[in-house]
Amino acid sequence: MRALLVVNPKATATTTRTRDVLARALGSDLKVDLAPTTRRGHAKELARQAVRDGMDLVVALGGDGTVNEVVNGLLLNGPSPDLPALAVVPGGSTNVFTRALGLPRDPVEATGEILHALRTGRRRTIGLGQMDEHWFTFCAGLGLDAEVVREVDVRRDKGRRSTPALYVSTALQHFFTGTDRRHPALTLRLPDGETVEHVFFTIVSNAAPWTFLGKRPILPTPLADFDAGLDLFALKRLRTVGTLRTLRQILYGGGQLPHGRQVVTRHDLPEFTLEASRPLACQADGEYLGERETVSLRSVPRALTVIA
Repeated sequence: MRALLVVNPKATATTTRTRDVLARALGSDLKVDLAPTTRRGHAKELARQAVRDGMDLVVALGGDGTVNEVVNGLLLNGPSPDLPALAVVPGGSTNVFTRALGLPRDPVEATGEILHALRTGRRRTIGLGQMDEHWFTFCAGLGLDAEVVREVDVRRDKGRRSTPALYVSTALQHFFTGTDRRHPALTLRLPDGETVEHVFFTIVSNAAPWTFLGKRPILPTPLADFDAGLDLFALKRLRTVGTLRTLRQILYGGGQLPHGRQVVTRHDLPEFTLEASRPLACQADGEYLGERETVSLRSVPRALTVIA
């Protein structure tokens, strides 16, 4: 089996030693080509080339941003049974996608699980989300969450290390001093014709949990699943007390759906549209994609085969 190992050397938890150990382990069962990334977007180009070269497997070692680039490279021309399978070794700070797949947090242990799956023929084909032309594995958003992602990117460019603490501090500061909490800009247009207006921000999920605060899962959409459609969480108010109440439900709700007058949730949606009255920040899998006024989202069942 021919495999391409795409490595992001700048990922938070990825070291040269880890890369070499994993490459040797994978090389015991696979013919492995090693491909370090050198810039943003490079992982997407490498995955695209793996498709052209007829590789059997692409292994991504890095964080969720690296995984997202690889997925978008593999699916440039849409799903196909002839595409390489995907395996992911956690190398970032949160590794939401690998943890949603049930892989260990330790990269060596995760590699062992991947090799065992290859030897036993264990694989699964999962559904993914698509926001306009961009694929995402576990989440997308328009509004506040994407604004936080944008601010974190600014701080990382200034030398801050990507950690859960950085996201928490950035989110708190932006909530109180950065975002507009008085003028909701979003409208949801759902597939049954329902329209939900005056929304401040949305989280769209393809899997649960959406992210992690250390070891604690954050569950705005606890029913989301790779084998279902898209789930939606949205807030129609951003008042401090109500938002803190909802945040407590998300953190300590035991997997129950968040609820309240300001909360909007939907499960297993095949598609829907978000429209904004002004340009809003947009993100997919925690990667900032710029500002948009309208995005169309859809669920694509059985889009990609993964080894896990």
